[in-house]
Amino acid sequence: MKLAFNEGTTFESASLQQNLDYCEKHGYDFIEIRSIDQLKDYLKENTLDDLKAYFDTHHIKPLSLNALCFFNNRTKEDEEAVIEEFKEYLEICKKIDCSYICVVPSNLDVTEKGKTLTEEVNESCIRVLSLLSDLAEPYGVKIALEFIGIPENTVNTFAQAYQIVKAVDKNNVGLVYDTFQFTGMASRLEDVTDETAEKLFIFHINDVDGFPVGQMRDTDRVWPGHGVIDLEAHLKRLKELNYDFAVSVELFRPEYYQMDPEEVIKKAKETTLEVLEKYYSYSRS
Repeated sequence: MKLAFNEGTTFESASLQQNLDYCEKHGYDFIEIRSIDQLKDYLKENTLDDLKAYFDTHHIKPLSLNALCFFNNRTKEDEEAVIEEFKEYLEICKKIDCSYICVVPSNLDVTEKGKTLTEEVNESCIRVLSLLSDLAEPYGVKIALEFIGIPENTVNTFAQAYQIVKAVDKNNVGLVYDTFQFTGMASRLEDVTDETAEKLFIFHINDVDGFPVGQMRDTDRVWPGHGVIDLEAHLKRLKELNYDFAVSVELFRPEYYQMDPEEVIKKAKETTLEVLEKYYSYSRS
């Protein structure tokens, strides 16, 4: 198993350059780049050629651009803007040799727009993801759908997300398996079947404080092994499915943003490896 760092873990306390340097120093294999902000800030003073040169001369490599947000159930004008943004991401991936783009479903404010049927949500996701798949195919880029485990998100369980990915039926469209998102709306491990195995593209590890289902939010995340998630059950299931690609630690804890970012990156690795070691070995190659 390879170790990755998601920039959300330090996005209020460190720049992309700092994250790269600290992750390189502390032995990470991959980084998930926050394309929505930290990459934009980096490009104010640097170029994609600079970023590519860094990856070419260091061990750490890009895992994903994170993320194309709110792609489904949009107005025609908004959807066209999302597609243009995705095209830009594809060019970035080509430039820096990044193989994955994470995509995040939309939140819907029922007080403004009223309720939306699940059928309408799924149909929109399938249609847009199919279009994005066709755009990504010539680039060799894979799309990882991350369901979001909060009530207001349109795709908030593993089962629903897999149903969508299965209906798209493209080799380059799969899932982000995130332990926080999985727990947030009580997704079920029994839905992570042998059939789903080939669609598990990226694994996000994290933990969470013990709030009721539907009340957990990103800011409630804690170090792996320091919360209520049965991480061993998730790792055991992934091991049974022969998943052995990358584990990416992703936290959004406000207290962690007040810490020294290098200490956060170091502790994120230590806590991740502590829960990982029972089922996976890790050594920096």
